[in-house]
Amino acid sequence: QVRLVESGGGLVQAGGALRLSCAASGSIFSINTMGWYRRAPGKQRELVAAITRDSITNYADSVKGRFTISRDNAKNTVHLQMNSLKPEDTAVYFCNADIRSTMTFIEYDYWGQGTQVTVSS
Repeated sequence: QVRLVESGGGLVQAGGALRLSCAASGSIFSINTMGWYRRAPGKQRELVAAITRDSITNYADSVKGRFTISRDNAKNTVHLQMNSLKPEDTAVYFCNADIRSTMTFIEYDYWGQGTQVTVSS
């Protein structure tokens, strides 16, 4: 069984910073792309940032220059450093990873439970 557990959300004032972390655990054979998505109230879930196993990154235009995604392959973790936060960044942030388990050796898309980020103006 594979799990993704996020941490690091919270309440911050506009202009502040937060760091989200996500740890994958369980019967993991390999992890391909990891990423962060968010869902704001009344909006659809959107990609925030993603990073491949070789550390190639991709960012939503709205966060470029403010957010940085990183990963530690040895620890099966991915992080999102969020700087210069804006009220419009308020959302539930979800960790996502493409994981091949030792049980099936088939790559599946896994999701964390989500962590709330609230940016006050």
